[in-house]
Amino acid sequence: MRRRLRQVSSLRATFTVSFAAVAAVVTVLVGFLSYDAAARLVRVDQQTVFAEVVQDLRDQVREHPLEPSDFASSDPDHDGPLDDIIRPSRTDVQVLGPKGAIVDHGVPPLPVDGHDRAVADDGKAGRLEQHKDVDVAGDRYRVATVSLGGGRGAVQVAQQFSDTEDLLRTLQRRTVVLVGAVVIAAGLFGWWLARRITRRLVRLAGAAEDVARTGRLGIQVPVTGHDEVARLGRSFDRMLGRLAQSEEDQRRLVQDAGHELRTPLTSLRTNISMLRRIDELPPDAREELVADLALESRELTDLVNELVALAAGQSDTEPVRQLDLADLAEDVAIVTRRRTGRDITVRTTGDTAVDGRPSALQRAVSNLVENAAKFDRGGTEPIEIVVTGPPPRPGATHHPADAPAGPALPTGSTVPGSSTGLGSGLGGSGGSAGRHGPGSVRVEVLDRGPGIGDEDLVRVFDRFYRAADARSLPGSGLGLSIVREVSTAHGGTPFAHPRKGGGTVIGFTVEGAHPVD
Repeated sequence: MRRRLRQVSSLRATFTVSFAAVAAVVTVLVGFLSYDAAARLVRVDQQTVFAEVVQDLRDQVREHPLEPSDFASSDPDHDGPLDDIIRPSRTDVQVLGPKGAIVDHGVPPLPVDGHDRAVADDGKAGRLEQHKDVDVAGDRYRVATVSLGGGRGAVQVAQQFSDTEDLLRTLQRRTVVLVGAVVIAAGLFGWWLARRITRRLVRLAGAAEDVARTGRLGIQVPVTGHDEVARLGRSFDRMLGRLAQSEEDQRRLVQDAGHELRTPLTSLRTNISMLRRIDELPPDAREELVADLALESRELTDLVNELVALAAGQSDTEPVRQLDLADLAEDVAIVTRRRTGRDITVRTTGDTAVDGRPSALQRAVSNLVENAAKFDRGGTEPIEIVVTGPPPRPGATHHPADAPAGPALPTGSTVPGSSTGLGSGLGGSGGSAGRHGPGSVRVEVLDRGPGIGDEDLVRVFDRFYRAADARSLPGSGLGLSIVREVSTAHGGTPFAHPRKGGGTVIGFTVEGAHPVD
């Protein structure tokens, strides 16, 4: 539990740090670019205004011979050249006389050095001397001194830029505070979002750990929402359901197999105990005992083989490929003729190609034919295998053995599938089993045996089920169950119904082959 909390906390911390880091990078980048652009714009604007004022002053003194008194701050009409300088830029102006003497102090007074005095004594009007960073009363100024010409003096124009820098520093501090606030908000949002997402992951992890700890597969996984986490939860829930069903199927298989194996093993044990007194038995009894042992061992071997085939058939390890059920039926007929000595005919019509596992389908057809031969042991009429498919697609190649279909087969009651073991949930449904839909192939085996009673039709495909009148015959009760498993694994259903004139029609359907473009 502690490890899970550490993992979840780590995931939440990752979300939180990731959101905060992304927000920090984006906010710092945007804040820096915004501040840099704003600062550059303000500075350039201030410098441009100051340069325009200085240029206007130089143009004035060049065009008109002005005296220091023309720039006096005591002009009552406010229509002198000094007002033309102050209005647009709110600059500080100080007037110098000959030799650089201060005629009219600025507010605050501006410093005058040797370069400024030389400009004031210059004979040419419009000479310029600039100071880019001057300390005036604790503030920073840019100062320009423009000569009036003829040694009459000069005019000093100053613009304070320290207040602009103070404004920009305030903006910088506010940007830093904003970046911090955004980072904190992003971290909180990331933590909230991570908690919202991981809450469902915590429940899912808890369910998985409960399954691992207790081994119980029937745990219900709570699922909410429709996102990827919800899809994961639903998939996990379905997986647990399938595993629980598989575990139940295996348990039932073991129980059924144990029940069925108990009878032949008991008989074998009894006969083996008789072997201790075999010398006391008459010759006929000895022969009967040996025959019983051979028969019981064969039935036990057949039962084990059927169980192995039934269990192995669910692994689906055999690759799926396209095959023709008509060819497969012909092969089964040849083998069964040789094994039983019975006459077996094959009739096919339509397109009998399917996508399936050859060995599994061959075993299913073989089980049907052998089952018919067993119950129609003294029959004289041939056992028929009928393979019926949909009409061939245009351009499809027909099987060489295709022949016109015989008389229409009678329809009868069908066998509803039941949940039996490893193939549970895949059985046919009553009423539709035995009727092949468009694109499916139908395999039928027809015999003239004693038939199947109505009470047995609904259970004939159940595992280990044997009708009352068939319990004296050899067999394990698994042959038709394997037919059902193979059919449902190939998208079809098994079916069985009485045949007109006596006997049984029993078989299964399989989904047809998918067309290849």
